[in-house]
Amino acid sequence: MAKGATKLRERRQLRLSVLPPASPPPFTYQEHPFGGLPSTPTGSVGPVVERLAELEKGGVLGHGADGTVYMARHRRTGAELAIKALRLRDGGGAALREAYVHLGVAAAAPDHAHVVRLHGVFPRPSCGDQFLCLVLEYIPNGSLGDVLRRRGRLPEHAIAGVAQCVLRGLRHLHRLGIVHGDVKPSNLLVGRHGEVKIADFGASRHVSMRAAGAVGTRAYMSPERMDPEGFGAASPSAAVDFSSDVWALGVVLLECHAGRFPLVASGERPDWAALAVAVCIGDEPDVPVAATPEFTSFVRRCLEKEWRKRATVEELLGHPFVSGSPPCGATNEWLANFHGELPIVRK
Repeated sequence: MAKGATKLRERRQLRLSVLPPASPPPFTYQEHPFGGLPSTPTGSVGPVVERLAELEKGGVLGHGADGTVYMARHRRTGAELAIKALRLRDGGGAALREAYVHLGVAAAAPDHAHVVRLHGVFPRPSCGDQFLCLVLEYIPNGSLGDVLRRRGRLPEHAIAGVAQCVLRGLRHLHRLGIVHGDVKPSNLLVGRHGEVKIADFGASRHVSMRAAGAVGTRAYMSPERMDPEGFGAASPSAAVDFSSDVWALGVVLLECHAGRFPLVASGERPDWAALAVAVCIGDEPDVPVAATPEFTSFVRRCLEKEWRKRATVEELLGHPFVSGSPPCGATNEWLANFHGELPIVRK
């Protein structure tokens, strides 16, 4: 009874100290005019898209809170692309921030193997008064979330490949001083050969820009993002920001192994209060008993509650679970039964 009362008291205290996700602070067109956005990133690979009229828009690939992603075809070359139409809300700050992060990443490495390629940015009015459009690489197998919904849990060698790809993508972003901020299955796109690319920079920012509140998807937030004061992360720190991406990756990989969201009990709804208790107060997440020691060790290093003790991206790239696995995309039989289940894109 005493233990239950202690947990209840901790839960009440947590509700007072942990804030739900907030929107990023707005900034206006006057501060960051659309006119300052180049339409095509320097050194871009693939078809150069100078006008949206060069593209034939197809069916919807997906929806998000702030926009819609469409299939598209480059009229001259026939190349398949994707158009992400970002809705302009509250002055358009979030859409602008995403476009600037994409352009910065593309300028550093236009064709990075594990980050979705940007082909162009088109501000209004070419995209419509209420939207900002990003022309992106098209990834045929959709997201890791799509794969998990159709297939369920993944074999460990496939999970190791996913981990290797995402870590290499995060290493690239972190070297640029960019925290992704929203690593989750729906933001990890799966190529035809099983290679994985990081997408969606809607919650991303440079580490020099402090976020007001927690921005991103709450289910994959680290303890220090949920409760900065309680976990000693209230002061600006690149190490804290980068470490939060590592935590999110650990949750994703555990989800791949378990076949369901792992931080709450099966069938329980992962609402904000339940997640805050599980992440900030509860014991470390359970790893399936069928997991190998290498996987268990790897995930434990990702899901260390104390961010100062959590593994870095570089350490994880050298972990036996990843370093001993085949190169990214070398084995893709885990997708063999998935290709025939891909949704038909309707025009």
